[in-house]
Amino acid sequence: MGCGNGVFAIGAKLAGASRVVGVDSDPGSIEVSRRNATRSEVEIEWVLSDVSRYHDSFDTVLMNPPFGAQTHHADRPFLDVSMAVGHVIYTFLNPNSEDFVRRRFESSGARITERLEYRFPIPHLFPFHRDEVRAQPVLLYRVEVAKG
Repeated sequence: MGCGNGVFAIGAKLAGASRVVGVDSDPGSIEVSRRNATRSEVEIEWVLSDVSRYHDSFDTVLMNPPFGAQTHHADRPFLDVSMAVGHVIYTFLNPNSEDFVRRRFESSGARITERLEYRFPIPHLFPFHRDEVRAQPVLLYRVEVAKG
């Protein structure tokens, strides 16, 4: 969900996933992801779509959704769709939004099974970035979604 440069999708395929789909609403991200997958010699389905409009079924969803810092609530569609389409979710989140994200998952019957604190190195990529590289504190959640 929100494939960005395709690194999670490529990693999943290299780790042995039988089917991998990368979804993003940005045509530029899809193109970069395609090039990176070609360089990595892996076959991945790339879908240009808003995540809120994409509904397939997956064993596992990997995502680094927008944290909602630049656009308030930008993470909500990612959280909701991941629970609708996946059985297990791995997601990064902003530590400041942990209470909200935890409530969102748990109120839907999902269960957080792992929590890892991490410092994610983010290079200067966007106009609003101020540093050459910033070690952004993040949390990684593993979530099991109740189905049926």
